[in-house]
Amino acid sequence: MENKIQKKQTTNSLKIRPFEQYTERYEKWFENNRFAYTSELEAVKSLLPEGGGIEIGVGAGRFAEPLGIEFGIDPSIAMLGKAKKRKISVVVGVGECLPIAGNSFDFALITTTLCFLNNIEETFKEVKRILKENGSIILGFIDRESFLGELYLKKKEKSPFYKTANFYSVKEVIEKLNKTGFFRPEINQTLFTFLEELSRIDDIKDGYGEGGFVIIRMRKNREV
Repeated sequence: MENKIQKKQTTNSLKIRPFEQYTERYEKWFENNRFAYTSELEAVKSLLPEGGGIEIGVGAGRFAEPLGIEFGIDPSIAMLGKAKKRKISVVVGVGECLPIAGNSFDFALITTTLCFLNNIEETFKEVKRILKENGSIILGFIDRESFLGELYLKKKEKSPFYKTANFYSVKEVIEKLNKTGFFRPEINQTLFTFLEELSRIDDIKDGYGEGGFVIIRMRKNREV
């Protein structure tokens, strides 16, 4: 048991460390790839419900702030410092064990964070716990089976951020959401070309299979 705990702590440390060490480099990505960032932002917004929400893996608040999400959680102290400057109320923590009371939020957003989670099923269970009865989970992530996913897989060993990342396909994510009690998927996609080739905000389309960045919204309640 002790070895498992030590291994988990080591894995967490390895995943968090780059965000502590290269905070400004992370921030610079959004400036250097503004069309890709805005495309992702608009795609997430297209499926974002009304009500009070929280972003899990809020990072520097690059999504929470423009989307009007007031609360965020993240394990990186350096990133949370940036989020606080963007007026986000933050708490230190991880998705697998949320320090939040049950039935607290109308929705939970997890965007560009899925690949860094140690256990996505445990995170989904925790999200379900903190959502209100009619609450939704919204995920924004790179589809492993897309052209962009293939590119990220090829370069992950050279990236301090993605070296320990685990990428998922849309089918895998939906299966795990179903397994943990989420229903009625709505899916949008964007980023249909390589980031360096973007000269404008990209389109948003229903479904998946073409775009590199996919957004899924699913409900806690099967009937609503």
